[in-house]
Amino acid sequence: MFEGWLSIIVFLPAAAALVIALFLRDDARVRWFAIGATVLNLVLIVITYIGFDRAAGGVQMIDRYEDWIPVEGLRAEYLLGIDGLSAPMLLLTGLLSAVAAFASWRITHRVREYFIWLLVLQTAVLGVFTALDFLLFFIFWEIELIPMFMLISIWGSGRSQYSAMKFVIFTLAGSAFMLVGILALFLSTGVDTFAMVSIPAEGIVGIPEKVAGSDLLIPAGVIWFLLFAAFAVKMPLWPFHSWLPDAHTDAPTAVSIMLAGVLLKMGGYGLLRVSVGMFQETNGFKVQDVAWLLAVLAVISIIYGAIVTIRQTDLKRLIAFSSVSHMGFVVLGVSSIVGVGGKVTDAGLNGAALQMVTHGTITGLLFLTVGLVYDRAHTRYIPDLGGLAVRLPLIAVAMLIAGLASLGLPGLSGFVAEISVFLGTYEVWKWLTVIGAFGVVLAAGYILWMMQRTFFGPHNERFDDLEDANFLDMVPVVALVISIVAIGVYPKIVTEVFKVGISELVRI
Repeated sequence: MFEGWLSIIVFLPAAAALVIALFLRDDARVRWFAIGATVLNLVLIVITYIGFDRAAGGVQMIDRYEDWIPVEGLRAEYLLGIDGLSAPMLLLTGLLSAVAAFASWRITHRVREYFIWLLVLQTAVLGVFTALDFLLFFIFWEIELIPMFMLISIWGSGRSQYSAMKFVIFTLAGSAFMLVGILALFLSTGVDTFAMVSIPAEGIVGIPEKVAGSDLLIPAGVIWFLLFAAFAVKMPLWPFHSWLPDAHTDAPTAVSIMLAGVLLKMGGYGLLRVSVGMFQETNGFKVQDVAWLLAVLAVISIIYGAIVTIRQTDLKRLIAFSSVSHMGFVVLGVSSIVGVGGKVTDAGLNGAALQMVTHGTITGLLFLTVGLVYDRAHTRYIPDLGGLAVRLPLIAVAMLIAGLASLGLPGLSGFVAEISVFLGTYEVWKWLTVIGAFGVVLAAGYILWMMQRTFFGPHNERFDDLEDANFLDMVPVVALVISIVAIGVYPKIVTEVFKVGISELVRI
């Protein structure tokens, strides 16, 4: 079956990039064309999300082309589709891509190239979340490196080339482990497909079912760790996190939005789709065997990330280290896969999936507002700031909402995700969950400290001439605020879809 709908969504940004490369020369037209393309894609994605049949479940809107790589015996397919796990991630990517395009309208240096790479990046990420063939998934995973490297190294600040290269080296190292794991699976006896899931309507039996009774080339536990390494680096999970603060600090605002809001979620998505979904009935190994390790690494990431965040004096580095802490909640939720008395509940896993979406919108708004502050004050050094709320009330309110959501204030999206994680993991890992929950207290400390020093401290006369956000600045801000409040007040917008995907993934 080839419906074509998902292919249009995935490749529309790349097509827009091609149009810009071939036909557009005026910088203003390039900006508006790129913004228009991302907004159009967001509309298509919203239509797709609304059209996802929650009652039917399974993989929907399938685009399939067999033997698209003409290598005998490879059996790789062009296979796109969405289920309850990927549909919300698609929506998150569409929203943050449009936000990133709006956030880039002040770019004046090599404008055409910038938007070309930004649009190619969107296609790569959309491909990761829709690809259901493991080799195709890996290809999109790797394509993402090229535009991200270019965007940071050319349009970044500070040690931009160093940070971009560090990001690529870390990610490539993880990807190398992933490729070995993929090949080890495919070359095993009885595994003759790259399909990541089974699709009965298409006659596809996926890897999870194939490996259950197969004689694997290398032990299943080794394969799991090879694949997990790639996802741990991308999230990033302690101790693979050191590339993230550098990349965020030196990246342009829009790139930080995409990096924190979407690219880190590729790691969490891979953890759920692959590390959990493919290794529950494997001979001699299942993900439950290493759930304790996930829980320990998660708690270390949560507490370590929060403690280091408190010490930061640069706004971007503060938010970057907070991402290390908050992505730890995703892994903590996943660790609940071990269940109680052999029974797995969906609370922790749903919380982990929801945390990816909520963290994406919250961190996207934080980086967006930091960018607006930097455009006006020309500094991100917290001790040099102060009293900005007097001159920048709209920006201050937006960052306050994002900060309160980040520390888990009830009524905003961060609270819903974190409480779901804690409820799901407490019965499994009592003391680890209690220790992890202390990360919320630390988050309140660094968020409130940052807000007080930046916006509500003593007024600094050097900022008397600053102008608040204009209409174009506020469009993406309002979009993210609405998403944060909407999920906080009515989380079923997202959780109902995730529940369908998680229940099928772990066969609850």
